[in-house]
Amino acid sequence: MELRHLRYFVAVAEELHFGRAAERLGLAQPPLSQQIKALEQEAGVVLLDRTKRRVKLTAAGEIFLQESRKILALAEQAVLAARRAARGETGKLVVGFVSSAVYGKVTSIFRIMQEEYPDVSLLLQDLSSIEQVEAMKAYRLDIGLILPPVETDESLITRVIWREPLVVVLPRHHRLAGRKKIAIRELAEEPFLLVDAPGFLDQLVGICALAGFSPGIVQQARSTPTIVNLIAAGIGISIVPASLRNLHRQGVIYRSIEPPAPTIELALMWRKNDRSPALRSFLEIAWRVAGLDSSA
Repeated sequence: MELRHLRYFVAVAEELHFGRAAERLGLAQPPLSQQIKALEQEAGVVLLDRTKRRVKLTAAGEIFLQESRKILALAEQAVLAARRAARGETGKLVVGFVSSAVYGKVTSIFRIMQEEYPDVSLLLQDLSSIEQVEAMKAYRLDIGLILPPVETDESLITRVIWREPLVVVLPRHHRLAGRKKIAIRELAEEPFLLVDAPGFLDQLVGICALAGFSPGIVQQARSTPTIVNLIAAGIGISIVPASLRNLHRQGVIYRSIEPPAPTIELALMWRKNDRSPALRSFLEIAWRVAGLDSSA
């Protein structure tokens, strides 16, 4: 039994006239009559009571009409759902992100994705860059927002979506708190708190080395917000992405770094062989938010 047989039957049942039903379906009447007879034989019941003057549904035909309409409606829903999935309008994406990213433009990507594709479920996971690489290779993650450089392999694609300046974060009553801008060399004797991210750590060590000193790291933490909270307790100072200014924490202040201020990059990472339409939709929104050419 095929869907077209159900459509033929519904047309005849609604018109109660083979000629009008055939015209509605764009068929000749004899083939339509033959298809309905074949349907009745396959079902093993008489669905239509026919005379020369009228066509009437039998009791079995009434029930079959109700069920046929349900099946056809479900089939139509399945087609529409498949088309929406193909356009990236439905599905699920597991998205990893470094904690500092949510204080910048990343949240705009999440918001726009929910607004434009409300039926795509975003499962967000706060993971370090290295953890994201491991999860991506194990197919536990669909897309990641990482702090490069991170060691990957040829199965993964990474693309920097924006850069932002770094700033110094200090306890509110620090000796340098009254300065609008701070030179890196002025931090040479300070106890540093840094996020436990190898790429970012290497970058900060390099920045300090250019200023002529090696940072005295007294504490490392998994997330940048944790670092900020520890600084509020007076434990040390740090250098963080400028977007962390949006993290309003009593007891800390943020100060710009004297030019040329160092910058940090945020990159998207995804699997090269992933052809998910939902992933494509996410990437297109990310390029739009970042002001990048999606074809580059």
